[in-house]
Amino acid sequence: MRHRCRLATAALAGLLLAPTSVLAQAGAGAIRGELPAVQAGEFIGRTATVCGVVDGTRFAETTEGQPTFLFMAGNFPAHRFSARIWGRDRGDFATPPEQLAGKTVCVTGEIRNANGRPEIVVRGARNLRVR
Repeated sequence: MRHRCRLATAALAGLLLAPTSVLAQAGAGAIRGELPAVQAGEFIGRTATVCGVVDGTRFAETTEGQPTFLFMAGNFPAHRFSARIWGRDRGDFATPPEQLAGKTVCVTGEIRNANGRPEIVVRGARNLRVR
């Protein structure tokens, strides 16, 4: 009985110490709250808001679709999360997205697997917030 009590106490302590954003999940659908970029990989296929410091950027203007990448939780190639902004959506931003390096941003969208890492495709300025 004493062992069960310790396990229950440990489980409760784990829940209390867990990030609020993860506790606020809504079943298998969208995730309420914010996820840190390092946890995004746990939620592939879900819609979420992922936040982190932009450790590096890359505007691949000679690549098809002219994507801009915002790398979080590490810089390329060691990043643990990225946000992709297609060239057609760059005009939605007041300043070029690569100028977000060093800033904390939150991006909202479906978390997908891109080359083995979690990524959100940002569909315009409305899906990116600078803190």
